[in-house]
Amino acid sequence: MINKLENYVQGAWTPGDGEGQILYNAVTGEPISSASTKGLDFAAITDYARKTGNRNLRKMTFHERGRMLRALAIHLKEKAGTFYPISFLSGATTADSWIDIEGGIGNLFANASLRRKFPDETFCLDGESHNLSKGNTFMAQHIMVPKEGVAIHINAFNFPVWGMLEKIAVNLMAGIPAIVKPATVTSYLTEAVTREIIASGILPEGALQLVCGSAGDLLDHTNSQDVVTFTGSASTGLKLKAHPTILSESVPFNMEADSLNCMVLGNDVDPGSEEWNIFIKEVRKEMTVKAGQKCTAVRRIFVPENKMEDVWKAISTSLSQTTIGNPLNEKVRMGALAGLTQRKEVRSQVNKLLATSQIIFGSLDSVELIDADNEKGAFISPLLLMNQSPFNSAEPHEVEAFGPVSTIMPYKNMDDAIGLSKKGKGSLCSSIVTGDNKIAKEYVLGAATHHGRILVLNQECAKESTGHGSPLPMLVHGGPGRAGGGEEMGGLRGIKHYLQRVAIQGSPTTITAITNVFQPHAKPNLIGEHPFRKTFSVINVGDQIVTARRLITSKDIDDFADLSGDHFYAHKTDTDFSETMFEQQVAHGYFVLSAAAGLFVDGSEKGPVLLNYGIDELRFTKPVYPGSEIYIRFTCKEKTPQEQKEPTDIPRGIVKWFVEIFDETEESVGVGTILTMVRI
Repeated sequence: MINKLENYVQGAWTPGDGEGQILYNAVTGEPISSASTKGLDFAAITDYARKTGNRNLRKMTFHERGRMLRALAIHLKEKAGTFYPISFLSGATTADSWIDIEGGIGNLFANASLRRKFPDETFCLDGESHNLSKGNTFMAQHIMVPKEGVAIHINAFNFPVWGMLEKIAVNLMAGIPAIVKPATVTSYLTEAVTREIIASGILPEGALQLVCGSAGDLLDHTNSQDVVTFTGSASTGLKLKAHPTILSESVPFNMEADSLNCMVLGNDVDPGSEEWNIFIKEVRKEMTVKAGQKCTAVRRIFVPENKMEDVWKAISTSLSQTTIGNPLNEKVRMGALAGLTQRKEVRSQVNKLLATSQIIFGSLDSVELIDADNEKGAFISPLLLMNQSPFNSAEPHEVEAFGPVSTIMPYKNMDDAIGLSKKGKGSLCSSIVTGDNKIAKEYVLGAATHHGRILVLNQECAKESTGHGSPLPMLVHGGPGRAGGGEEMGGLRGIKHYLQRVAIQGSPTTITAITNVFQPHAKPNLIGEHPFRKTFSVINVGDQIVTARRLITSKDIDDFADLSGDHFYAHKTDTDFSETMFEQQVAHGYFVLSAAAGLFVDGSEKGPVLLNYGIDELRFTKPVYPGSEIYIRFTCKEKTPQEQKEPTDIPRGIVKWFVEIFDETEESVGVGTILTMVRI
């Protein structure tokens, strides 16, 4: 009797009713499990996510959520070895599985690190503040808060681990829970990883639910506070995007559709050169990794028409060295498709492509295998097609065979290459291999409107490049048009998909109280004790001192010039200042800042301040001439605690100080933000 997968919903593991869909070993064709969601109450599942998971996550700060993700990544890293044998059942090789498993875990680590980009709050500021009045009593600031809904992820079959982890990493960091619906055919691997996540106890209750099988009426129960993401075919994505509830409730819908990505060989690249070898190697990799079952895989190859024969022969030779078969055999470099149904679909799509193209490498019907049976397993040969008239043929730019299939096509000039790249009507990614930066610039700027990501490969970056088909957590993953029009990941950008942006208006004092970030012109907390005498926990946002005054002399400026070596003409007394921006010798901006530090720093004895951490947003707004008197308004702007990496680390935090420098006319001559590291 085969194993029946379970769904994790409403805090419990439960199998669906009935026999469910049978799932097969892609290598041997043997049944391994079944999956069903029949009998699940999707209304109750979404309600549980909002009322339990959302409330639990919203109470956590960005820093707490980030540490949670990091703990989960560490836990899964320790368990990663147990996932590989399960991954092999999907036809994935060890290298394929590494991308899926370790890549997914790496995504957790990457998103966890973003906590340092956020405040230790349950919300964050978005952009700069805006003064809306002459009297400085009315202003606005955008803030972002977690939505009150649930993220629903409908994922593709090709990356059952990475597909889940790269998505939940973002929504969990944002503070909203997830319902993951993996593609059923490989959901046995997603279930295994989810079991480890739940068993770890790291996530709060309700933060993650899993449904293995049909999505049923799940989308019927979405609302405007939810976010739905979809990865898969463009046709399925469009159907889901047009769901009546998605439309009527204005539910944010992020689609990452399989697209006809392309790779271009620059006309400067000749056979035998380093860029030539890079190109051939990259094409082979993109055709054979995961047996070509990647949304980012190269489907169209554009090369200068006078190099067509050399290129296709070189690619064919490279592909012929790819060993195919059972992933358990260490000699195998390409495994099976996800199942026999998928192989049937690939063959059907290739037959459509053959209306205007021809196969120049590989066979639709036969493939040499290692430790595998072509009848039982879902194996297929890498297929390189050629189309000689790409501007007159629709199929290569409209039909995608989701397997190890690519079509090579000629171009005359860079305008042609750019035009051909756009005929895919929107792609996730594109690459150009060239050693000429002018060619690279022309292609990037010309093709950018139709691509979500463009990789420029040459000998300088190839060794460390992550490659054409590798989405990265800090970069947006998506593309326009056929690619779905969505954006995933992208560092802070991705997290903001799950946050609601709202503009708040009021007095600077009120906005300061709401955001816990001091706003210019807000009422300060005038204090007697110097803030450098206070520990991190005692300092309050808005604490302010006004310093004594200092007279700036010509000798000060001369001495600073000698000390720093900065003898710019404006700092000299004997300069002819006609036709310059200055009236006379002017103080160095950095001297003004140094003099300001002399006025606001109190460090004659050891205290809580450990060190100067840096300067942000420094501006010099008015020249300071000899005879000017400056003073400082010094205000605590923001506080951010730092994590202790080692038990022996001094507990500390970063305090941002708003530094305003004024002269004797009460006009601002400089403004900036000084950061200090302060003992807790």
